[in-house]
Amino acid sequence: MQNQAFEIIFYDKPDGTRPAKAFILSLPPKMRAKTFRLVDMLETNGPDLREPYSKHLSDGIFELRAQVGTDLSRVFYFFMVGKKAVLTHGMTKKTQKTPPAEIERAKQYKAEYVSREENQHE
Repeated sequence: MQNQAFEIIFYDKPDGTRPAKAFILSLPPKMRAKTFRLVDMLETNGPDLREPYSKHLSDGIFELRAQVGTDLSRVFYFFMVGKKAVLTHGMTKKTQKTPPAEIERAKQYKAEYVSREENQHE
C-alpha cells in the first residue's frame, strides 16, 4: 500500500522571500541535487526519515543533512498537521554542532508560520 506523500511547503517570509528555496538554489550543483533528493525523501517518508538524512534538533525543529565530500549543508524544517513539512531556511555547516542561532531562527519562522495559519482559518 502506498503511503500518502507529505506536502512540502517552502516557508515564505512576510516580504515574500523563501529562505529555504533561495538557499537550495544557491548551492553548488552536486550539493543542490543531493539536497533536492533529500526533499524528495522527506516528501515520501515524512517523520519516518531518520539519520543520516534527517535529525530532530529541538522543539519540533528538524534538519535535512546533505554532504558532498567535506561540505555539509542543512535545511531546517518542521511538520504541520495534515501531512505537511515546512522548510524554513538553510545553512552551510562549518562546525560539528548546529549553531543555536540557526535553530532559534527556525523556531521563530515556525511560530510566525503557525500564527499566520491560525489567523487564516478564523
